[in-house]
Amino acid sequence: MDSRIMHQLTYGLFVLSAAENGKDNGCIINTVTQVSAAPAHVTISVCKQNYTHDMIARTGRFNVAILDITAPFDLFQRFGFQSGRDADKFAGVETIRTANGILIPTEHVNAWFSGKVLQAWELGSHSLFLADIEGGEIMSGKEPATYAFYHKNIKPRPQAGKRKGWRCKICGYVYEGEELPPDYVCPLCKHGASDFERIE
Repeated sequence: MDSRIMHQLTYGLFVLSAAENGKDNGCIINTVTQVSAAPAHVTISVCKQNYTHDMIARTGRFNVAILDITAPFDLFQRFGFQSGRDADKFAGVETIRTANGILIPTEHVNAWFSGKVLQAWELGSHSLFLADIEGGEIMSGKEPATYAFYHKNIKPRPQAGKRKGWRCKICGYVYEGEELPPDYVCPLCKHGASDFERIE
């Protein structure tokens, strides 16, 4: 299958946050889907390598902040290109702590909601969590950011000719080497070898 097909799907962009034992964490996800209106239920798909995934799996609680089109690239770097195991992703970020005890960023956020996990399934590299919506609020109300908008307007364009190797089409990470191992996983965004392109 041509891996570019999956890039044609439309997604929103979200900061998924969780808290456990006094530690706050968050990550960028693009897979949040409303699956029921009454009761209000959503599913979220989270990469198992993310620390936020482990916190949600243990606590059964999370928040989703729906990012708007004003979100700058450094917000995606902060929540998407480093691990909460090693960094405090919320340091220096304007936040509020919601009724479930979990932080959300308040800038560049269209709206947010809290979820309580009802059921979970392991699906290869990700887990799918079905959750009940417990609360939420409209914030900026500005147009939500989409994955396509991010790639067209937010993500910096790579500078051609600067480095040789393989570039991740998702986040721009460059693997320097002649051959990319078929089982290689991007250390930043956790996408596989099929999402890399050769650069000369």
